[in-house]
Amino acid sequence: MAKVILGKKLGMTQIFTEEGKVVPVTVVESGKNVVLQSKTVETDGYNAVQIGFGTVKEKNVTKPIKGHFAKAGVEPVKFIRELRLADVPEYKAGDSISVDIFGAGDLVDVTGTSKGKGFAGGIKRHNFARGPMGHGSKSHREPGSTGAMISGHGGRVLKGKKLPGRMGGAKVTVQRLSVVRVDADRNLILIKGAIPGAKNSFVVIKDTVKPKK
Repeated sequence: MAKVILGKKLGMTQIFTEEGKVVPVTVVESGKNVVLQSKTVETDGYNAVQIGFGTVKEKNVTKPIKGHFAKAGVEPVKFIRELRLADVPEYKAGDSISVDIFGAGDLVDVTGTSKGKGFAGGIKRHNFARGPMGHGSKSHREPGSTGAMISGHGGRVLKGKKLPGRMGGAKVTVQRLSVVRVDADRNLILIKGAIPGAKNSFVVIKDTVKPKK
């Protein structure tokens, strides 16, 4: 069964290996994850497991969601995600998942919400090249022509064209990151490199879909 856990990104630091090499790592805090629901092909049409993490005040939980927690026999949680599986899930409602399901050397995919950058131009958003910066140039950072002349009245902008707009704040997955260390006593997972999201944002850590190069 695929391994998955939810956590909160604390920030980045560096650690030293036994050989004395410096490794930049992202620290993810992942306390006890609870299983809210197990879905199978017979009952729901597909195999999946629904897990939750984080604390939330009971007054901030709606009645339908509160009933969902009560059916699983767990306390209300803030962060809920569902992972589709190829086989019937081994977990049952009410089970808990801890950080020790992962170990040093495991390859994982981390999904989070990237930092929001606000409205950005084409150069910052899509790495476009700028025009000449001399006084004679009439186009320094402008995107230039956006629509080709086609039959009819002028041109139109085709769907999917890269233009200025809202940047960041989107779901991003970074694949094939290596787990450097797991601290089960403090519920911490140290992952080599950077992962999406701001500090204290929620992330999903699961087995990589690309185990081999």
